[in-house]
Amino acid sequence: MTTLQISTDKGQLDVPLIYQFLSEQSTWAVGMPRAVLDRAIANSLCFGAYLDGRQVGFARVVTDCATFANMVDVFVLPAHRGHGYSKRLVEAIVAHPDLQGLRRFTLATFDAHGLYAQFGFTPPARPATLMERYCPDVYRN
Repeated sequence: MTTLQISTDKGQLDVPLIYQFLSEQSTWAVGMPRAVLDRAIANSLCFGAYLDGRQVGFARVVTDCATFANMVDVFVLPAHRGHGYSKRLVEAIVAHPDLQGLRRFTLATFDAHGLYAQFGFTPPARPATLMERYCPDVYRN
C-alpha cells in the first residue's frame, strides 16, 4: 500500500495540476487566472499531498503565523477520494508548527463540515461579529 506524503515544499507542487483543478473543476474558483493562482501560492503556506511522487491533493493557508489563519483551496482529486486523504491533509495542516497558538483559524466550506469538525472547527461563536466582501463570480467577470 502506498503511503500518502504531505509536504509544504512549494518546489514539489504540480502547479499546472492545481490550476487545472481549481480553474475548471472546483466549485469556488472556476475561471481563476493562472497569474492569480501563482500569486496566491507565493503568498501562502501550501500543502501538497502526494502518492508515489504524484500530487493528489492540495491546500493553502493564508496566515501571519502568529494570530490568524484561513484555510482555502482544499481538495483531493476525484480519483483519489474516499481513502481518508483529505483527513490526513487537514491533520497535517492543523499540526503544522507555524499554525499553533493562533487566536483564530477560519475556513469556508459548502459541504465538508464533518471533516473540519473532527479538527475542532465550528460555526462562528459570534457570527454577528464577522463581515465579509464576497464576490463568488470574480473570475467570471
